[in-house]
Amino acid sequence: MKKTDHVIRNVYAYFLTEGWKTHKGFFAVRSIKMLLQSLTPFLSIYFIPAIIAELMGEKRADRLIGLAAALVLLEFVLSVLLGTFNNLIERYGQKFENHFQMILSRRIMELDFQMTEDKKALDQLELAKNGMSWYSGGMNGLMEPFFSFLSNLITLLGVVVLLIVNAPIVLVIAAVIVAAATLINGKLNQIEQEGYRRLSKINRIFGYLGWSLVDFRYGKDIRLYGSKEMMVEKWQCFTRDWNRENVEIANRQLPLQLLRDGTQILHDIAVYFYLGVLAILGKITIATCIQMVNAAGTFTGSLRNMVFCYQDILKRANYANEFVKFMDYPPAMPKGTLDVKEGKHIFEFRNLSFTYPGSEVQVLKNVNLTIREGEHLSVVGLNGAGKTTLVKLMCRLYDPTEGEILMDGINIKEYDYQQYMQVFAPVFQDFKLFAFKIRENLLLKDSEEMDPVTDEALARGTLRKIGMEEKVDSFKNGLDTVLFKQFDEEGIEPSGGEQQKLAIARALVKDAPVVILDEPTAALDPVAEYEIYKHFEELVKGKTAIYISHRLSSCQFCDHIAVFSEGGVKEYGTHEELVDLPGGVYAEMFAAQAQYYVS
Repeated sequence: MKKTDHVIRNVYAYFLTEGWKTHKGFFAVRSIKMLLQSLTPFLSIYFIPAIIAELMGEKRADRLIGLAAALVLLEFVLSVLLGTFNNLIERYGQKFENHFQMILSRRIMELDFQMTEDKKALDQLELAKNGMSWYSGGMNGLMEPFFSFLSNLITLLGVVVLLIVNAPIVLVIAAVIVAAATLINGKLNQIEQEGYRRLSKINRIFGYLGWSLVDFRYGKDIRLYGSKEMMVEKWQCFTRDWNRENVEIANRQLPLQLLRDGTQILHDIAVYFYLGVLAILGKITIATCIQMVNAAGTFTGSLRNMVFCYQDILKRANYANEFVKFMDYPPAMPKGTLDVKEGKHIFEFRNLSFTYPGSEVQVLKNVNLTIREGEHLSVVGLNGAGKTTLVKLMCRLYDPTEGEILMDGINIKEYDYQQYMQVFAPVFQDFKLFAFKIRENLLLKDSEEMDPVTDEALARGTLRKIGMEEKVDSFKNGLDTVLFKQFDEEGIEPSGGEQQKLAIARALVKDAPVVILDEPTAALDPVAEYEIYKHFEELVKGKTAIYISHRLSSCQFCDHIAVFSEGGVKEYGTHEELVDLPGGVYAEMFAAQAQYYVS
């Protein structure tokens, strides 16, 4: 099977199946419209020659009026029906656009985390988004040439009998002209698709700059560092690149478009000449000549449209195939099936090494470390020592390049991925809160799905533990207060400390057996950080807790300290064991920071 046939089959199998599952009525509407369109050309083919024949014959007024009235009425009815069905199809198109945007968003959220930093995956995502919306036209764009092909096929079969009987040479003329137009149109589509590939990268950068310029999160940096001119210049630069690519595409297509239009002129000249000769020789009547002119135009138009529809199907299928490819994008990591047992767990890192995809720098080198059930471990070290990478690997956001991680003596790759993710409640340094209600940020449920008693008590109890209940109650809408102002004018802009407390509260609500704090308080001064760790330590008693920082606020609350340096565990022990270690990394760090921790 040719690659093109495979693409068409693959794309239409996916979208027809998905469309049938979501909106079956769409196909009924499309089918009825297809039949109406296929019948429309026969009105002029039948009625106009009949009217001319009557004018040149008996000239009966009642018959002429009847034929004209029937033609006008049928055209009016068909026009109204087609307009109605077009409106319905447009509505379905919006529904499908929302549906496919939803499943694309869900797919993005389900991708292995490392894909979010993988250039190939990001390029494929951009191809999927643009191919689905701008170029293929989405579900409507794919179905339009499909049903149009069928409609033209029905029309073609209807007029071919008339032409075989009265003017068979017209079929030969049409075939030659359509063949020439097909070759030209194929070249036009090839030029467009080549341009689309080149434009995909420009579109991604173009979109990034566009959103960055208007995203309020960058407002302070843009203003204080005067970066507006730089960003506008980059925008203009990529705009010029985008325009240049489109102009090049247009310039390459223009002569081919003129040549394609010229084939239609040649067709009309040949058909009129041939039918005129038949009429002059008395082979056909004037009425039949006009009927054949209409039939020839309909035949050629239908045949050309069928070929163009096929080419359009192929073109749109190639664009939409980028969406299908992204939906089937291979996972970056293998997933196991083993159930995760309830309760606490032991983690062991054996000869662990890691290099980020696309990089040659080894971030972690031969790490060996054990974290016992319920242990509180502080992971410290300077920036870039590999601390955050360690917990990313532990949470299976990435897989080790070498070595392995065991949970309860079993490689974590063997566990069911979703169950394994539920083991952890992390608060990363770059944590994100959503522009939703406070209760939704804590419980990660839609408000309408929450239990008014248990969920309310859980949210309030957790806020009380972190000292935020009174603050939240002071807001006009309490727990229903929306964070940030993107979607609600009454939304609040919480301070950095308040956001950190809400992120910690979200981790506590999850009630996972392993809690991770990965420098979420890096923006605070050491004393304030110490107070948060001290309070948090009381909240996670009984759980396994990992504190990651290049500062030492958390160390005295922990059972052990792992000191990372140059990608490995350089020192391991208690605070008392490490603080007096001659020439030790921890002792040096503690001495440098001790002034902040003196009572």
